[in-house]
Amino acid sequence: MARTSKKSKAQVNKQLWDRANNSHRQRWQSLSQKGYDFYLNEQLTKEEKEQLEESGMPTFTINRVTPIIEIMKYFVTANNPKWKAVGATGDDVDAAQVHSDVADYCWYLSNGKSLYSQISLDALTKGIGYFLVDVDKDADRGMGEVRFSRIDPYDVFVDPSSRDFLFRDAAFIMVRKNMSRSRLINMLPEHEARIRKVSRGTDVISMSERDIELSESIQPEDITMGINIEAEDDDIIPYYEVYSKKKFAYRNVYIRVQPTPAEMENIRDQVDKQLEQFRKETEVQIMEKELQLQQSVEAGEIILERAKLELDKARDMAAQALKEQEMQLMSQLQDAASKVTQQVMTEKDYLLLEKSPEARKNIIDSIKFHEDRIIQTCSVGEDTFLYEYKLAINEYPIVPIPYMYTGTPYPMGAVTPLIGKQQEINKAHQIMLHNANLASNLRWMYEEGSVPEDEWEKYSSAPGALLKYRQGFTPPTPVLPAPINNAFYTVVQEGKSDAEYISGVPSAMMGFVQEQTETWRGLLANDEFGTRRLKAWMGSVVEPCLEHLGRIFQQVSQKHYTVEKVFRIVQPEAGQSPQEQEKEVRININVYNDYGAVIGRFKDYATARFDIRIVAGATMPVNRWALLDEYFKWFQAGLIDDIAMIAETDIRGKKQIIERKSVYSQLQGQVSSMEEQLKDQSGTIETLERQLVQSGIKMKIGTASNEIRKDVLETESQQKLLRGMMKTEFDKMKHEMKTEFEASKQQSKGATK
Repeated sequence: MARTSKKSKAQVNKQLWDRANNSHRQRWQSLSQKGYDFYLNEQLTKEEKEQLEESGMPTFTINRVTPIIEIMKYFVTANNPKWKAVGATGDDVDAAQVHSDVADYCWYLSNGKSLYSQISLDALTKGIGYFLVDVDKDADRGMGEVRFSRIDPYDVFVDPSSRDFLFRDAAFIMVRKNMSRSRLINMLPEHEARIRKVSRGTDVISMSERDIELSESIQPEDITMGINIEAEDDDIIPYYEVYSKKKFAYRNVYIRVQPTPAEMENIRDQVDKQLEQFRKETEVQIMEKELQLQQSVEAGEIILERAKLELDKARDMAAQALKEQEMQLMSQLQDAASKVTQQVMTEKDYLLLEKSPEARKNIIDSIKFHEDRIIQTCSVGEDTFLYEYKLAINEYPIVPIPYMYTGTPYPMGAVTPLIGKQQEINKAHQIMLHNANLASNLRWMYEEGSVPEDEWEKYSSAPGALLKYRQGFTPPTPVLPAPINNAFYTVVQEGKSDAEYISGVPSAMMGFVQEQTETWRGLLANDEFGTRRLKAWMGSVVEPCLEHLGRIFQQVSQKHYTVEKVFRIVQPEAGQSPQEQEKEVRININVYNDYGAVIGRFKDYATARFDIRIVAGATMPVNRWALLDEYFKWFQAGLIDDIAMIAETDIRGKKQIIERKSVYSQLQGQVSSMEEQLKDQSGTIETLERQLVQSGIKMKIGTASNEIRKDVLETESQQKLLRGMMKTEFDKMKHEMKTEFEASKQQSKGATK
């Protein structure tokens, strides 16, 4: 396949612009420009003004469009959009938590508040607004910063076949501008030589060529003459920046990463320590075995030769076990040290990796897939190609916010439906004022020569003037204007109501006192009903666009912020000092081992996986007074404390107030606790006093009881002693009687013989 030349690529960009700049787009731009002119109060063309002036009609306008658009813009852009990152895994949670802070940082650098307001105004007046997410490579001393920016809708040309309101299905999106040669050189200094050789384009629209009869408002495309710093005329050159999608083959590869030499040395030290312990245990076992065999030989259980064989066998087994243990420990520690990582690489890089036998054995698995990548090409003039880049994102960095999507790249703005009604209101007011002028400045019908014309022309409208006419002529007769039709007054009043009906924005929302309710609840009701159309647009169009913008920012920022970086974010809050308003966020923090080698990252933002969601309703305004009233009612009901209520206010020094209130609450709690303790102690004292009285009585009873018990014990002891003495005397008497009985019995036997 023949390689496309640079000249051919530049010509392709020109052809794409010719395709995109078709009659449909030109018609859309004309209608869009008219809506924007009406917003700028340029509601009459030069031709219409001349016709009115020739007819003696007034040329003023009663602008009903601008207040409606401004209040719509306010409700849409009252607050900055908020993106929430949700981590895919537990390891990604820390990195996901800082993504919102990174987005706030880049939003602040880009002056996002003003940017979002301008883009929303583009959507309301021109039909569509455009965000651009890009990297400013020169920011932060060459480190680069991700920035948001705005693109003029009239500079964007989209593939006409696109049917997605985010233009994700477009074959291309082009930014085409007419730029001065010196500005191009300043913007792209590395391509200065080529830019200087470019000839002025033949399709450049200049101020002299534009039909300014359609509008007297000054537009960017009207001012095409460039002036360089040398005060010389500067050529205007067409600039083409084209974004297109192209699918590329990728591999999701799971690779085992082997440990570094320093890690291997550490592994070896651990293995040696464990082996030394195992060796000592083995030696002890051998000694025990040897002693056991010696005892068996001495006991005659085995012969000496058998003992030697058993000992040699035990030593061989110990050596083999030691070797196996060493291999097992090395394998386990290497497996623990080596990590399995997931890497996404191009098919080309994967094929190169497979060619290496060492690398191939570490590949665990690979999955082939195809994914879109954005190709950015740039050319100037008709045939001068500058550069081509493959961006590391799969969606266009240009994000549209349309107002009324029409299923085409040509949406309609909020002003377009109001144009006819605005013209009707202007016409009715002009006719009524013209009629009033005629009634106040009468016209006269007179015979030629009957009056001094200069005198009558000068004084005919002056109060109390005496006007003379020549005798013999008919006195001049005033020509009275026809009475104005009451329908004109009705048209004006209905036109006002119709404009509110078409836009969905009532007068009360625009601050007209006579239309407002007396209570804030009534104001809330007006805002609720009056903003339903805006909320529908926000929910179905704006918020999905902002969510898409957040995902693109995620891709760009993760690809750019790949090294350790510190973000300092300012979060202003009432009552805080400038130091307290600053917040420091760090990402991609390197983790080192004992040898100083990087072994991982904390808050690894570059490789973290998380999803982006927009916080619904984050940009809508909040009625602070109504909210504070609700908080006050919750405080009165006891649902929240005063500290929680103060935290929601904008009172100056609220942090100090909360701290003082917290200290006071703590002291009050301590005092209450001490009072409870005193009450408890007072009760304890009373109880002790009662116990002391009772214990006194018990002591007396106990003393008496002890005395009685003592007497009883003495009595019992005496009784026991007496019983013992009586038993002894009884036993003695019994023995004596027995002895006497035996003696008498012997005497009786002797006498009988």
